[in-house]
Amino acid sequence: MKNIIYIVFMLPLLLFSQDQLSGEILEANTENKTIPVVGANVFWLNTTVGAVTDLDGKFTIPYETSYKQLVISYVGYQTDTLTIDAPKFIKHNLKPSSELDEVIVTSRKQSTVKSYMRAANIITVSSDELLKAACCNLSESFETNPSIDVNFSDALTGTRQIKMLGLTSKYILITTENVPSIRGASQAFGLSFIPGTWVESIQITKGAGSVTNGFESIAGQINAELQKPSTDNRFFVNLYGASSERMELNTHFNTKVSDKWSTGFYIHGNTHQAKHDVNDDGFLDMPLYNQINVMNRWQYVNPEKGLVSFINVRYLNDSKQAGQLDFDPSRDKLTTNFWGSEIDTERFEITTKFGYVNPEVPWQSLGVQFAFSSHKQDSYYGLNTYDINHNSVYSNVIYNSIINDSRHKIKTGLSFTYDHYDELAINTNFERSERSFGGFFEYAYDNLDKLTLTAGLRFDTHNLLGEFITPRLHMRYTPWEKSALRFSIGKGKRSANIFAENQSMFATSRSINILNTNGSIYGLDPEIAWNYGVSYLQGFNLFGRKADVTFDFYRTDFQNQVVVDWENPQEVNFYNLKGDSFANSFQVELNYNMFDHFDFRTAYKYYDVQTEYLTGKQSKPLTPKHRFFANASYVTNAEEGATSRWKFDLTYNWLSEQRFASTSSSSQGYRLPEESPTVGTLNAQVTKVFSPKFEVYLGGENVTNVRQNNPILGANDPFGSNFDTTFVYGPIYGSMYYAGLRFKIK
Repeated sequence: MKNIIYIVFMLPLLLFSQDQLSGEILEANTENKTIPVVGANVFWLNTTVGAVTDLDGKFTIPYETSYKQLVISYVGYQTDTLTIDAPKFIKHNLKPSSELDEVIVTSRKQSTVKSYMRAANIITVSSDELLKAACCNLSESFETNPSIDVNFSDALTGTRQIKMLGLTSKYILITTENVPSIRGASQAFGLSFIPGTWVESIQITKGAGSVTNGFESIAGQINAELQKPSTDNRFFVNLYGASSERMELNTHFNTKVSDKWSTGFYIHGNTHQAKHDVNDDGFLDMPLYNQINVMNRWQYVNPEKGLVSFINVRYLNDSKQAGQLDFDPSRDKLTTNFWGSEIDTERFEITTKFGYVNPEVPWQSLGVQFAFSSHKQDSYYGLNTYDINHNSVYSNVIYNSIINDSRHKIKTGLSFTYDHYDELAINTNFERSERSFGGFFEYAYDNLDKLTLTAGLRFDTHNLLGEFITPRLHMRYTPWEKSALRFSIGKGKRSANIFAENQSMFATSRSINILNTNGSIYGLDPEIAWNYGVSYLQGFNLFGRKADVTFDFYRTDFQNQVVVDWENPQEVNFYNLKGDSFANSFQVELNYNMFDHFDFRTAYKYYDVQTEYLTGKQSKPLTPKHRFFANASYVTNAEEGATSRWKFDLTYNWLSEQRFASTSSSSQGYRLPEESPTVGTLNAQVTKVFSPKFEVYLGGENVTNVRQNNPILGANDPFGSNFDTTFVYGPIYGSMYYAGLRFKIK
């Protein structure tokens, strides 16, 4: 095993022995502006050895002593030939050709972008897309994206749960600026702890993801890039109010401290104190809550020395109260007077990132990431107490370089993770520490035309999971113009935090049983799965307008899974998988610019998710096999320079029947049918932009007022044997309308 580690980390050093010439191609202009020339051809005269400049105008090309004349050419610029005596870094200015007339090409920036060039299947969601909905926090940021499913996890807490490829968020690596953030104790509610206005963009990766971010990703990765103090508005305020009497306030304050330092102070607060019981079952349709969320962010940039750094400090305090209308915590906590629940969370985190790009050799860079978080949750659900303290340390060092030329890129590095859990659940203390140390190597090939691939391998040693290797591969091939055919395969491994990830079970009368006791975590073995995927993206013109269509198929096969078995209505059972467990996901999506400033997106998705339970192989409960999605958006007066405009957005979601976990052994009157009804919801938003500084918006969620009438089983006897809040397949509250304003000073 030591030999494997040695090979992984020494291989890059052995590959750097060849001589190379690197440089930067800029446009020569009279305004002293640094404008990179992207896509310029750089090649040695009378050879086939060449390179193309990247988005920063930079290139790297192999060098031999016989190479003397370097040719630089690009359409619209004068071709230059330089004499080169030795490998070095050059900076050259190309002069525009005076024989060409000026041509101005304009293109409207898309709010959601799918790359034709990347090896991985990555969807980039910009802040413009996030503004199409209220998007008060990250869990509400996917309403207009068909790749992510959003639904409520239970009938009490109002928590939104996301799914990708038919699997819940615990199988998705969720990161903030590529640092793992929603995991462990924060898995259940963590998405609601990241305010939407703090997010600059979101990258959604289908498939196992990159080995540089760890070994836990199975279904995919969601990365949220936060606003940067140096580019965000100096002042920003977003005020939001809903018909449910939910209120939110977001403010950003950004200051340029010096020519290299910038800082931002971000404040988020939300509250909901109104009691609603639309379905008259005696329980709150949505919890009462308060949240204060504060972040201070520092950014350092020194381009002359190739340095960039971020420091984030964040504090959160979140409290929720759910249960019966007449529940009073000061009087009824942990009694049978009235059923109630409180969830109090306090979280502190600090994250630092450091990056260095060698100014003389710009294709060599070093990145260092470090994060510490302390998460404390004290909660009870009726008579069930659940407390968790989770302290986490994450560190990662990444070195980037190339082999011969910029077509061959490598990443290698080391990572260390420490997690300490201290839990009180089912009247038992559970305490454990997890430590993992690993190394990784990733190779990427890009010929900028037909083929791109990324192959990664990491080795980790873990005090509870042992030693293991994680391989990942993503490949993109372009068979013809405006197309991308992708393949991926990857392995993931993770610890199942059975209590933190399944907190809705505490809001039932079910007994909680762990049936295996020989494993290293709660007596259970780690979860291991392979993910395979194929995707095809084709761009085309339809009636003279731009369009693209995507076909995706992904399959996840579990070698081992911690099965969460709800099939006995009196119990929740956890045990290691005995048999098959898989998730098949097929999606077809069409994006079409129907006419100027009007975009239409529609998608159909099919899921086949099955697991071997104690009672036999069954489809996963509350997972619709079919889903239809449609989104339309229109912007008036969207020409460049226009200051006033209207924006209209409409989103429709339809879900097919969903299987209920078995209730056949429940008492008469508490038995449910085998499947839920179908559900269709419609969301709409209208935004009036008065100027680049000020806009107002008005919207509605579930405007057709679709409701699940009896979401709580046994609501008339919450301390009885049939009480269950987990059979949720659709909206509970009904229609909800909201309004807000945004004001910013650049």
